[in-house]
Amino acid sequence: MFTAILVGAGLITLSILTSALAFRFGTPLLLVFLGIGLIAGEDGLGLQFDHAETAFFLGSVALAVILFDSGFGTRVQTLRRAAAPAFVLATVGVFLTTLFVGAAARVLFDLPWLYALLMGAIISSTDAAAVFFLLRSGGVKIYKRVRSMLEVESGSNDPMAIFLTILFIEMILAETRGSVMTSFLHGFGMQMGLGLALGVAGGYLIVEIVNRVRLEEALYPILVMSCGLCVFGVTAYLGGSGFLAIYVAGIVAGNRDMKGASALRRYQQGMTWLAQIIMFLVLGLYVTPSEFGTVLIPALLLGVFLIVIGRPLAVVLCLLPFRYDRETVTFTAWVGLRGAVSILLGILPAVMGVEGAELFLNAAFIMVVTSLLVQGWTIKPAAARLKLIVPAGIGPLERIELELPGNPKHELLIYRVLDDSPLIMGGATPPRWARPSLVVRNGRSMQPEQAGHLQAGDLVYLFTPPEYTTLLDRLFSQIKAPEQGDTEYFGQFMVNTDARVADLVSAYDLQLPIEIPPELSVGDFLHTELGGQPVIGDRVPLGSFDFVVRRVHQGKTVTEVGLALHGEARPSAYVRKARQPRGDFRARLRRIMNRQ
Repeated sequence: MFTAILVGAGLITLSILTSALAFRFGTPLLLVFLGIGLIAGEDGLGLQFDHAETAFFLGSVALAVILFDSGFGTRVQTLRRAAAPAFVLATVGVFLTTLFVGAAARVLFDLPWLYALLMGAIISSTDAAAVFFLLRSGGVKIYKRVRSMLEVESGSNDPMAIFLTILFIEMILAETRGSVMTSFLHGFGMQMGLGLALGVAGGYLIVEIVNRVRLEEALYPILVMSCGLCVFGVTAYLGGSGFLAIYVAGIVAGNRDMKGASALRRYQQGMTWLAQIIMFLVLGLYVTPSEFGTVLIPALLLGVFLIVIGRPLAVVLCLLPFRYDRETVTFTAWVGLRGAVSILLGILPAVMGVEGAELFLNAAFIMVVTSLLVQGWTIKPAAARLKLIVPAGIGPLERIELELPGNPKHELLIYRVLDDSPLIMGGATPPRWARPSLVVRNGRSMQPEQAGHLQAGDLVYLFTPPEYTTLLDRLFSQIKAPEQGDTEYFGQFMVNTDARVADLVSAYDLQLPIEIPPELSVGDFLHTELGGQPVIGDRVPLGSFDFVVRRVHQGKTVTEVGLALHGEARPSAYVRKARQPRGDFRARLRRIMNRQ
């Protein structure tokens, strides 16, 4: 027992300490955790761990924790921006990937069709842990519409892959020769229907329990996570998709007012990291590289097929109705990282007693490592090449958020005054609605009146409504010098949202396909074109120029707009109106005028 505790704690400690090197060299962090498990395993230091049921159990619980946190951190605005394409990718996309990879596996491994399709199903879903880490924690600020689609897809496509894997295993074991489509539709309705319904109900129930029960503060995060796992277990017991249920429950709970939400998020971040580390370490320990043998070359070829043909072809077909631009489709196809879920599903044939089950695990492991090495290391360069990285609107800042008891409408923010902030360089002062309540200077606390003018290094405590946080960030951040990328992305001219489009056309001698109503403002035009849901980086074409959204308030109101001429280099984070057809130019203007 003591040896097991020492080894387990030591591997986790080593994984955490190694993560510092991974951040420095840009190594996919999850690949590091997997590598440590391999080094400690049977072919490395000799630790033997070959219990398939235990590995699958630990991996499933860890995945449930990761999915709940993924859902909890997904905002409603993210879902609104990406629900339709992400749902298609998470269902139809997984099914198409299964078919394409299954056909390739039949050729490369010379497998019967059901076995080949099982191989495709095991590797068909993107990994939520890998995608969320790279997009949220990897230092890559991707254009929000693309990022939202990838996050929602990766968080919601695991249930489909798990369902297909179990379906093909059951058909193999039963030697079924009946209609695959009939079995698919029956099982799909049961799994997804129950998962969605119980997930929504479970999310609302979690919030009600937390808000009504009085407990020690430290117990609330534990209560929430245990309730989430209860939703997972009950749904799976009743025949639904527990993974979909816990993800949906996280979305519902994360978007409602809940007691201790700020502390809960901090707790869940730690739990999610621990779950990721444990899952990858366990899977690394379970796999034995010396058994790869003749599987290595076919699995590598299948992994390359998945990256270059299988995933891109499925993405293109799924996003065709939405008419995204080429750069968005290309990046979505490339960010198809495989991870622990595929290895976890590779264990499932052994758990359920499929003959030759080691083939699926070994092939899945090789394909996952290939994906993490090739795609995980190239996410940021690919985004930069496709011009999908949004330039930072402000410079660095140091801010801490503290939640106030009683769920008030204000937050307590703590800022450190930086040398190059507008407060120091420009002589700016905090606005009246965010006057400091306390200033800490050189370890000494003082009233704002006593402190006088703020100095570099001061810690400033402010109470403010959450919607004004972005304005304070700009005040306390370092002054950011304009970069060439900013101009290329946002355009060379700044325009006021209250400005009339006709005046801009006249001032810049621009060409339009039709005469503009004199009262039409830039803000009204953008509000209609973007459906009231703008994000930074949105481009709306108008004749010979584009309006570019530079800043958004509360996810609804455009506050800064750039003007980019078509003769300039044009980034690809571009909202093409053909993606959501709104009629011709005259019809769009009529809608704007009718709304007014």
